[in-house]
Amino acid sequence: MRLKNLWIAAALLIAMHLVSLAQEKRKIIIDEDGAGPGGTDQQAILLLVESPRTEVLGVTVVTGDSWLQEEVAHTLRTLEIVGRTDIPVVRGAELPLIRRKQETELWEKRYGAFTWLGAWTPGRYHPSQRLGEMPEGLPSTKAADEDAAHFLLRMVHKYPHEVTIYEGGPMTNLALAISIDPEFAELAKELVFMGGSVNPETSDPEFAHTPHHEFNLWFDPEAAHIVLRAPWRKIVCTTVDISLKTRLTAELLDRLQNSAAPAAKYVTTYTKLRGFDYLWDELAALAWLDPSVITKKETRYMDVDLDRGAGYGNTLTWSEKDKPENGIRTVEIQDDLDREKFYAMFVDLLSAAPVGK
Repeated sequence: MRLKNLWIAAALLIAMHLVSLAQEKRKIIIDEDGAGPGGTDQQAILLLVESPRTEVLGVTVVTGDSWLQEEVAHTLRTLEIVGRTDIPVVRGAELPLIRRKQETELWEKRYGAFTWLGAWTPGRYHPSQRLGEMPEGLPSTKAADEDAAHFLLRMVHKYPHEVTIYEGGPMTNLALAISIDPEFAELAKELVFMGGSVNPETSDPEFAHTPHHEFNLWFDPEAAHIVLRAPWRKIVCTTVDISLKTRLTAELLDRLQNSAAPAAKYVTTYTKLRGFDYLWDELAALAWLDPSVITKKETRYMDVDLDRGAGYGNTLTWSEKDKPENGIRTVEIQDDLDREKFYAMFVDLLSAAPVGK
């Protein structure tokens, strides 16, 4: 009888340990160019924040789709709206390592214009210190005093091999962290990023004639080059190719209208359909939360073209057979997805009751 009781006690301890492991939250830092309100940057932040499976250590912000100052304001306000002001928002780089607006304008005169230049896009450009429109209201909270690079370093040293770095924008903050401490990448658990373009099948004018051009890598190619060659334990990439297979539709927004959750209300209020409404960063986020969303993937070597010619900033990839001998590293590239499962996750997470602190 005593032996039986010991076996029962041992079984209960094992079961409790397994439940504890299943409920253990995954640590992540979100590095984003948090344009807003609404849109892919803020929606990706919301999906990761709203998941009960994540412990978001912080949101580090970098100039990309918009200027740093307004991105920080939008991100602070988003977290206020969903009641997650416990998550620090940390200012990062305001400019790429080398690329500048004036140089880019000269480059376009020589090689041709792009439709999307992020913060520098004609028609929506404004000085970096202006906030632009804030229809969701100004935030009452403030960004952390620390800079993004040192925050990233502090977190991976505090939790070695536990922190996923999620990158939804240009890689400037990560490159700066690596430059300060080359052990940064190795101390992280993995890098998950939205970026790169290999061979997308599309009539979208942004990519139809420039299939290897993708904004996140192009905006700061030197930073991307540094990051992609760093000794990460694992790199997972959501490219343009797979992102173009997703679309935010009126039907998805209608499904969110039925929810009273703050995240759903935020999206239905501030996200506007404009035509090419791909779910770029959202796919990278949800594929990390549930890898079964991805139905096909491949491993390739990846880098960025740093020559100052027509291909400057373009995505470069190779197979094992044709790769150069110059220190490039492998990247897991997502090729296809279960769209219905992805859309269901998108709606369910944004519609759920807030996770809380």
